[in-house]
Amino acid sequence: MRKKKNNTKYFILGGIVLFAVLLAITSNNISDSKDLNFFEKAIKDTGVYTQKIFYAPIKFVKDKLEVFNEKKDLYKKYTKLKEKVEKTDLYYAEIKDLQKEVTELKSVLGLNATLSEYTYVNATVVNRNVGYWYNNLTIDKGSKNGVKKGDAVIISNGLIGKVTSVSNFSSNVKLLSSDKISNKISVKIESDNDFLYGLLIGYDIENNIYKIEGITDSSKVKEGALVTTTGLTDYFPSGLLIGRVSKIVKDEYDLNSIVEVTPSVDFKNISIVTVLNRKAIE
Repeated sequence: MRKKKNNTKYFILGGIVLFAVLLAITSNNISDSKDLNFFEKAIKDTGVYTQKIFYAPIKFVKDKLEVFNEKKDLYKKYTKLKEKVEKTDLYYAEIKDLQKEVTELKSVLGLNATLSEYTYVNATVVNRNVGYWYNNLTIDKGSKNGVKKGDAVIISNGLIGKVTSVSNFSSNVKLLSSDKISNKISVKIESDNDFLYGLLIGYDIENNIYKIEGITDSSKVKEGALVTTTGLTDYFPSGLLIGRVSKIVKDEYDLNSIVEVTPSVDFKNISIVTVLNRKAIE
């Protein structure tokens, strides 16, 4: 008797599902190009509500799956950030030890400064000519704030240029993206546990790349390698980030290798900068 009742329930449920499917098909097939009569309107409206009722559980499950996947992604990001924080603590401790060693070595050698030491002044960009957007900009700090001609100028992502002229309360900065770089910049490219040295000779606006020449052994240059300043000039301290190696090409005469570097900074959007005043070495 109980089995018969269960069969009846399944039969009724199946009938309801079949009726809903047929109703949905019928309501969708009713032409929208003519006026509907009362019976057709009832079928169409009933079909819409039936679809909503049967779609509700599917939507509920779908939403739950999306929430689950989002939580899973957030947990992965949290794990990566946690690893980075732990590494940052290790790097901080290592830097403290290295700073202590440098101070002791300077004391022993009688040095008052190294190639990587500098003071800094934060500034805001107050003027940027649209016609020379990639060449120059003006900042709101000058000689009264300790800014000097030739000082390196950086943002959080790396080096952007140097100070070319100074007034009491403002300074003009020439960008590395300028079409006229008057002085070649000495740079180094990481290679295993050593560095390869070369000269930054220009910037290609169309392709957004620096060009570096003078590398003694270009075969050792690897794609993705960091490029930084050497400190072997009158102005730029050592270790300022330039970018990463993108590829190696030959010059127009197919004789010398030119290393192309993707800048670490975005020259299109610069608002806050830091001026670095390198300490003089005696």
